[in-house]
Amino acid sequence: MGITLTLASGIAWTIVYVEAIRLGFRARTYAMPAVALGLNFAWEWTYAVHNLVFDPSVQGGINLVWGIADAVIVYTFFRYGRAEFPSFVTPRLFAGLSVLLFGMSIAVQWLFLGKFGAEDGAGYSAFLQNLLMSALFIAMFVARRGPRGQSVTIAVAKWLGTLAPTILFGAMQHDGFLLGLGIMCSVLDLVYVWLCVGTRREEGRLSLPTLLDEPTNAVHPLPTHTGPAEPSS
Repeated sequence: MGITLTLASGIAWTIVYVEAIRLGFRARTYAMPAVALGLNFAWEWTYAVHNLVFDPSVQGGINLVWGIADAVIVYTFFRYGRAEFPSFVTPRLFAGLSVLLFGMSIAVQWLFLGKFGAEDGAGYSAFLQNLLMSALFIAMFVARRGPRGQSVTIAVAKWLGTLAPTILFGAMQHDGFLLGLGIMCSVLDLVYVWLCVGTRREEGRLSLPTLLDEPTNAVHPLPTHTGPAEPSS
C-alpha cells in the first residue's frame, strides 16, 4: 500500500510539473507561484541528492524526476516572470530578488534537514510548503484575475499528489501533525479546483454562440401589402 501511494503521489505531481511547463511556454508566464517554486525546487534537489547518495529509494528517484521538471519551470520563471511584476521592478532588481528567493529556499531546506534529519525534515518541510503552495495558487488566481497560466489539470493533480502522502504518513502512520496539515492542504486545493472549474464553465457558456450571433442564409420574403389597392390611372 505504501509503495502504491508513493507512486500515485509521484505520478500526480509529475503531471502538475508537465502541465505547468506546457502552460508556461504557451502563455509565456510561470505556472507555479514564485515562493512555492523556490521551495519546491530546493526541496526536490536537496532530498534527491541526499536520498540517492545515502539512502537509495523509489522516492529518491521520483525526487530527481521532479527536480529536473522543476528546473524547466524555473527557466520559465526567469524567462517570462519579469512581466508579471510592476514596472518599478527592473530586470536587474527582478534577477536579484529571484536569486535571493532561491537562495533562501535552499537555506530553509538545509535548516530543516539539519534540525530534524532526512526523514522528518523532508516530511515536515514538504507538508508545510504544500500548505503554503495551496494558498499561493489561490492568491495567484486572484492576482491574475483568472486562470491564465493555470488549469484544472494542475489543480486536481496537485490535490491528489498531496492527498496520497497525507493518507500514507498522516493516516496510516498515525502522525497527527502531518494529517492536520494534509487536511488543510486538501481544503485549499479543493477551493482552487472549484475556482478553476467554475471559471472554465463560465468561459464555456460565454463562448457558446447564440441565435442572435449566428448568421442566417434564409431569404426574407418581400413585404406584402395588406391595405386597399391604389386606383390605377
